[in-house]
Amino acid sequence: MRRHILDEPVTRAGRYARTLAIFSFLVTGMAVLIVRSPSADAMPALAVLGSGVALSLLAVAFALFAFVRVWREGAGGLGAALGGLFVASLVLAYPAYAALKGVRLPAITDVSTDTERPPSFSRSRQAFAAREGRYPPDPGAKARELQRAAYPQIAPLTLDVEADQAFELARKAAVNRKWQIVEAIRPGGRMGNGRIEAVARSRLLNLAADITVRVHPRADGARIDVRSASRIGTRDLGDNADRIRSYLDEVANLAIALK
Repeated sequence: MRRHILDEPVTRAGRYARTLAIFSFLVTGMAVLIVRSPSADAMPALAVLGSGVALSLLAVAFALFAFVRVWREGAGGLGAALGGLFVASLVLAYPAYAALKGVRLPAITDVSTDTERPPSFSRSRQAFAAREGRYPPDPGAKARELQRAAYPQIAPLTLDVEADQAFELARKAAVNRKWQIVEAIRPGGRMGNGRIEAVARSRLLNLAADITVRVHPRADGARIDVRSASRIGTRDLGDNADRIRSYLDEVANLAIALK
C-alpha cells in the first residue's frame, strides 16, 4: 500500500521578510558607523542609511503578506515572518519616532533666542574652516515666525552678573556640553559684545550643527543669546531648540552655583 505524503505549504514571503530584515539591519548599522565618522561625507552615508530603512519597510511588507497566507491557508513560515518583523521593527523604531516628531514640528533648521536680531556667525578664517566653508544664512521672517509659534519658551537668558563673568559661565557651559569651541571673544572692545563660536554634534548620528553665543553687557548684568543651525536637511526635528534649551539651563545652573 503506497502512502501519499502531503507537504505542508510554506510561504516564501516569511523567508524573504527575515532575509531582508537582517540585511537591512546590517546595512543600517554600517551606515550609522560611517555617518558617525568625522572624516566621512555625511550625504552618501545618509543615502545608505535611507536604503537600509527602505529595505526594512520592504521586509515588513513581506512579513504582512506571509501573515495573510498563514491565516487564510494555514501555510508554514510564521516563525520566519515574525523574526523578520521583529528585526525590521528595530531598524524602523527611531525613523518612526523622528517622523512623528517631524509631523508636529515646523520645517526649520535654524533656531535663535533673538528672532528680531539673531546673533550673526563669525566670518573669520578659523570659523569658516570649522564650518567646512559654510555660512548659515538667515532663514527669513517666515521661518522665524514658525519658530516663535513652535518654541515660545526659547528666549534670551538674563543674568545679574558682570558681562565677563557671564561670558565665563557661557564658555564653561559649552565645555560641559562637549561642544567644539572655535572662537571665544570676551565682551568689550568696539562692539562690546562677547562671542563664542562652536560646533555641536547630535548624539545618534554625530551630525554637525553650528552655534554662536552672544554675551551682551547690560547695566544690570548681561544678556545671553544663542543661535543653533543644522548643516543638513530641511527639518531639524527639534534638535536645535533642545540644544539651546539644555545649554541655557546649564548656564543658569552654573550661575546659581555661584550664589
